[in-house]
Amino acid sequence: MKLRTRVALATGVVVVAAGGIGVAVVGATTAGDDESPITGSALEQASAAALAHTGEGRVTETEVGDEESYYEVEVTLDDGSQVDVQLDREFGVVGAEADRNDDEGSNEDGGSEQD
Repeated sequence: MKLRTRVALATGVVVVAAGGIGVAVVGATTAGDDESPITGSALEQASAAALAHTGEGRVTETEVGDEESYYEVEVTLDDGSQVDVQLDREFGVVGAEADRNDDEGSNEDGGSEQD
């Protein structure tokens, strides 16, 4: 009977340890790469901060845990262009970048808007 109890306990320990390792691996692969949408009151605050920064447009996508900042809010401007606004945990703007859907340098259309 003691041998059976020891085998059962050893099997239980192995199963629990394997489960813990699985959880640790999943946690390690997802930490810092959340990329989930902003929700709740944080969504309201992040949207308000991004729209205040751009001065126009509508929020079309959001992300928590962006590689560049804590929050990222994509704003589609009235002209159809998009701006990614980077926010810190307190919803302060830490950066903004026009969202380019083309390859580097291929946005030249022959016109010269710089002159």
